[in-house]
This record gives sequence, C-alpha cells and structure tokens, in this order.
Amino acid sequence: MPTNNKPNRLIAEKSPYLLQHAHNPVDWHPWGEEAFNKAKKENKPILVSIGYSCCHWCHNRHH
Repeated sequence: MPTNNKPNRLIAEKSPYLLQHAHNPVDWHPWGEEAFNKAKKENKPILVSIGYSCCHWCHNRHH
C-alpha cells in the first residue's frame, strides 16, 4: 500500500500494529466513540481490522 507523508489518526496509538498503518492513505480511526459517531452520522458501516500482521518477507511477496 502506498504511504503518505501526513500521518492519520493512528499516529497517537500505542499498538505496534496500528502504528505501522499510521502513514497510509486510509482515514483509519481507532476503536472508540469518534468512529461510532462518525459512522452513525454518515450512515456508513464500520469496517474492523482484526489486527493481521505478517513478517517482512510475506508482506513483500504480496506487494
């Protein structure tokens, strides 16, 4: 996935998994009221990441 110079909302998280996605172009929200309220206001579903992460070699094989 392409990276973005400007970090998204995940930049303030402590989880190594979330931090590795803090510079991608998706407008990620950490689990919480802000995400739920935005989804309700915009009448959009919430997509949940299960926290999948893979090693460097597996990651690079798929890009």
